[in-house]
Amino acid sequence: MEDDAGDALLVADALDTHGLAEYIFHVGDGRQALEFLQDPAAPRPDLVLLDLNLPRVSGHEVLSVVKNDARLATIPVVVFSTSSNPDDIEASYGSHANAYVVKPQDVDGYDHVIGAIYRFFGDIAVRSPAPA
Repeated sequence: MEDDAGDALLVADALDTHGLAEYIFHVGDGRQALEFLQDPAAPRPDLVLLDLNLPRVSGHEVLSVVKNDARLATIPVVVFSTSSNPDDIEASYGSHANAYVVKPQDVDGYDHVIGAIYRFFGDIAVRSPAPA
């Protein structure tokens, strides 16, 4: 869930580098994120990368809704933000974010960080099954 087109492109390019680009669903604001996640006809994501600074509905609000919805709560949510503000980090973990990652400053950093996130949540971590 990323409103900045440049950052979304960097994430998509990093995912493409790791052979994961075909699995991307991008929305541009918090309201669209909630509509997508709550739509029973939409594919259920394996992981959500969530920017905090989303228009219409903030990333903090999206995180809170996701983690308080029994159908969505088991989806790992990684807050992926430019903010290193301790208040944002504490609030995110307080709302049950699975991880908080500060966005890298360069393209190589995006490749490294996105690859590490997807290796961990895709290959290493054992995920909870989706509720029936």
